[in-house]
Amino acid sequence: MLGTQPRSAVAHESPERTGLLERMVRARKASDDLFRIVRPDSLYERPIAERHRMVFYIGHLEAFDWNLLRGALRNPPVFHPEFDRLFAFGIDPVGGGLPTDQPADWPSIGDVREYVRRLRATLDQALNRLDLSHADLEADASRSGFPLNGFSLATLLQVAIEHRLMHVETLAYMLHQLPFDQKVRDSSEPSDLSPRDDSPVANDLAEIPAGEITLGLARGSGEFGWDNEFEEHRVAVPEFRIQRYKVTNAQYLEFLEAGGYDAREFWTDADWNWKNQGQISHPAFWKQSGNGWLLRSMFEEIPLPANWPAYVSHAEASAYAKWMGKLLPTEGQWQRAAFGAADGRERQYPWGNEAPSGRFGNFDLRRWDPEPVDASPDGASAFGVRDLLGNGWEWTSTKFAPFAGFQTFPFYRGYSADFFDGKHFVLKGGSMRTAACMLRPSFRNWFQTHYQYVYAGFRCVD
Repeated sequence: MLGTQPRSAVAHESPERTGLLERMVRARKASDDLFRIVRPDSLYERPIAERHRMVFYIGHLEAFDWNLLRGALRNPPVFHPEFDRLFAFGIDPVGGGLPTDQPADWPSIGDVREYVRRLRATLDQALNRLDLSHADLEADASRSGFPLNGFSLATLLQVAIEHRLMHVETLAYMLHQLPFDQKVRDSSEPSDLSPRDDSPVANDLAEIPAGEITLGLARGSGEFGWDNEFEEHRVAVPEFRIQRYKVTNAQYLEFLEAGGYDAREFWTDADWNWKNQGQISHPAFWKQSGNGWLLRSMFEEIPLPANWPAYVSHAEASAYAKWMGKLLPTEGQWQRAAFGAADGRERQYPWGNEAPSGRFGNFDLRRWDPEPVDASPDGASAFGVRDLLGNGWEWTSTKFAPFAGFQTFPFYRGYSADFFDGKHFVLKGGSMRTAACMLRPSFRNWFQTHYQYVYAGFRCVD
């Protein structure tokens, strides 16, 4: 259970309740562990120019939970309304405007940690008392005026847990850009990341027959999903071919060495201008060293692993696909290759219905870095497409937009709707830092086309 409440003080015990509260504890531990790899004197650094300083996220995770859940408390106390506002919202790296705040503009780390401690203690005490059911919550919410509109506390806890786990991932790729001397190496990380076999992977094309696939979740299913995952619908997908693996570093290097970054015909006008203005000439995780290339892993630079997936922006992935005479898959194509089968049935995961585990892929915070794209043969889909979940998100050609029947979460109106702007593209799959709960078929990630820092690869179709 959360906090230190004795079992006798818990008003309502159920498998759902116990499971959710235990998941909250594990999610908190994951975020706490992440911040521990940052040296204390580096918590005010900004590893990515478009993002907040690290100290913001220490306060943000707790402020988000507090702002979301305090409506379920009877007469919630007031601790620090200035911090509630200061840490409420992150920033999206779109439009070229960069934050200009300085370290002195932020509260001391001691004050931030005390804020975190007080919010956690108060929420824990309340969550150990409240029923997670709809009826009990409505009674509490009516006293506080919190606009739940029929959502239960269990749903809000799911939102809090997955929001935190999303940040555990996005913070990891921010920390990837933090100088090595500002980090404390994780003792569980392998000391030698060099692949045992770096012979090139043959990335042939798998044939995917025409068929229908399900996108989204049914609103009455009882399953948790974010607002953009609803409403469930079927999509007809014509026959196509898709690369069996993500594009590897070795394959992407061929594009770079062929002059792909200097060939105007492979880039849209907007992407060409972005590349030239930013002097972009290679993936953000790569660094040239003499006549070769190094890759920036979480804790050191290593010789570029040929068979790890190439992490690039949507613009770079699109240029590579055009150079190959191919395309990025649509969301429907990717979904069919991952979860479909020739007999028309659909799987819960590419490999079947067995719960995610390390034998199926590189996910659920298993590693800090990728692994070879052919490392998990047991994770193959019904069509023999591999490395679909984990080891790097995958760009699609589908712009992030609502499904028919979309309804914004009343308690988090900006989560999806703020990004239905034609500038963001859907990613599917997951990375090594994606929690297992977000490997569900309906989950949709998204980023704008010029953001290079995501753990995102791709594969091509024709």
